[in-house]
Amino acid sequence: MPTVEPSGSRVLVTGANGYIAMWVIRVLLEQGYMIRGVVRSLEKGKHIKEYFSSYGDKMELFVVEDMAKEGAFDDAVKDVDAIEHLATLVTLYGIDPDEYIRPALHGTLGVLQSALKFGQAPVKRIIITSSVAAIYNPVTEHTGTVTFDETSWGDENVEVVKEKGRDAGPIAKYSASKTLAEKAAWDFYKKHKNEIKWDMLALHPPFVFGPTLQKVKKPDDMNASMKNFFWDMITKEMPDDVLQDTFSFVDVRDVADAHVLALKIAKAAGERIVIANKSSTWQGLRDLIQKLQPQLYTSGILPRGKPDLDQMIKFKYNADKGTRILGMQYISEEKMVSDVLADFKARGWLEKRADALYRKVEPVAAN
Repeated sequence: MPTVEPSGSRVLVTGANGYIAMWVIRVLLEQGYMIRGVVRSLEKGKHIKEYFSSYGDKMELFVVEDMAKEGAFDDAVKDVDAIEHLATLVTLYGIDPDEYIRPALHGTLGVLQSALKFGQAPVKRIIITSSVAAIYNPVTEHTGTVTFDETSWGDENVEVVKEKGRDAGPIAKYSASKTLAEKAAWDFYKKHKNEIKWDMLALHPPFVFGPTLQKVKKPDDMNASMKNFFWDMITKEMPDDVLQDTFSFVDVRDVADAHVLALKIAKAAGERIVIANKSSTWQGLRDLIQKLQPQLYTSGILPRGKPDLDQMIKFKYNADKGTRILGMQYISEEKMVSDVLADFKARGWLEKRADALYRKVEPVAAN
């Protein structure tokens, strides 16, 4: 199977202004690749051009206003050697399932259709950024830790969305969108395998945490995984059942490395590969912060939760394939969390939170 080495290779990156995508672009540029980054408008790409300005014309922007439109990527795929498809909608606020499913499905198929029509000569490999959401199914039995791997699909979540429609939960809707989009991609790939000259693989990260390269002025400006989960889970009071919830995570820098390694390793072709570090609970995350920076709790900046809660890990992901095929070596949980907290501190967010908390304290009346 063909691989894509840095020298003279141009890589198309969709959703280029996204949280993961910016890290992928950074690693690609550092290793000598040229980039064509797809954004919805030049305004959305302004920060990217500024951030990577030292690379000059090695960083090119390409505007695709509506990725779900037929032929949206026809021009973008021309004269590129590989495609990193990272564009996706991640939200917890969509109501209609189609708000999740349509952009994921049409965006992914649109890239493949354009590559089939116009990217045949130079395109050698397409990497689909899927998610463990396309692998995970609800864990209802609490008799032990359930292990998921690349043989699993999120079909139960698809059925939940079919049955409940708008009343399905946001996690189920997101899982259904990633499952349906990835299945459609593999069906397309198999159907046209005798026509195409490129190969394909899918990478599956869980929650992706780490410092952000995006231009964000406040926590609400971060992407969904960092804002709705990491930030909210450490800064807000949460009920016990939420603090006991299991989550799996990986550092964003590891995900970026995996995307670049996957271009260079022939045997990655045709594979679904989980890129995951380990599993924890949200209370476990707070306990780690207590170990790393206890002053955030002694000063009252962050809510401590309940360290004595039962923190059984309900599920995890088998990441052996990523280690075996890509040679993944993961950044430790301690470093990831320390670097995130340092990023928050550098942006002044923890200090602002402290100031806001202190302002809420009622003054003691003079006797």
